[in-house]
Amino acid sequence: MTGTAYVVATPIGNLGDITSRAAQVLGEVEVCYAEDTRRTRKLLSRLDTATRVRSLHQHNERSRTEEVLGLLGQGQSVAIVSDAGTPTVSDPGVRVVSSIRGAGYVVCPVPGPSAVVAAISVSGLPADRFRFLGFPPRKRGAREAWIGELRVCTETAVFFEAPGRIARLLDELSEAGLGARHAVVCREMTKLHEEVTDGPVAALAASFASKPCRGEVTIVMAGADADNARPALGVITERARSLSCSGLSRREVAARLTAEFGVSRNEAYRMSLEAEGSASGE
Repeated sequence: MTGTAYVVATPIGNLGDITSRAAQVLGEVEVCYAEDTRRTRKLLSRLDTATRVRSLHQHNERSRTEEVLGLLGQGQSVAIVSDAGTPTVSDPGVRVVSSIRGAGYVVCPVPGPSAVVAAISVSGLPADRFRFLGFPPRKRGAREAWIGELRVCTETAVFFEAPGRIARLLDELSEAGLGARHAVVCREMTKLHEEVTDGPVAALAASFASKPCRGEVTIVMAGADADNARPALGVITERARSLSCSGLSRREVAARLTAEFGVSRNEAYRMSLEAEGSASGE
């Protein structure tokens, strides 16, 4: 007999949101692997469950994978949980789940709370199709590419951001031409100070710049109008000139144009050549 790995969703705030099945599984498995052991022990204590807890986070996931596989091979079952919500969604666990499946063991979902689904359900924006973009990258190039993807995305977009960086992100989105796009900022969902604020990105940027933001934040943004997803040619051309004047190479300029505006590589390179000539006075 081999064990089963359960991927268990836990409350994103209100502990009353734990499902009866999740509570049962957490009480029956031999080991619970958690992103934050202290937080999970509080939940297990609330459930009056004494299941052994082991850490599983981005820094030890590789080593923990072998440990989990060993337990499953001995016939023991395990649960995988994150700090809050559904594991592996912008949280650790992807590597270990992939390895468990690759080794032929059963991985069983125990669905429940999800910040992504909760936010989009109260946003009032279309949810028949949406794109989840996780957290925006911190490095400049990757961040510009991420914003470029958001600019041309025609589906409703959902993403996370740390409370201390929300004002900066909204301001960057406004500067990138998304100031008029409708967005909904969901803060502290299911908790005492739950707050859902909506409006144009520019207005939200001004609002959050004037007040501190605390707690977990999920943002839902309307998709671009399919006819207006790509900026006017003049806007792209001017951006190419600006990048060229800043000292970037043709390839670097082309890469930025592709990331920011979604133009093809060939078209982006052609525009970078034209921008270079314009900058040099040719």
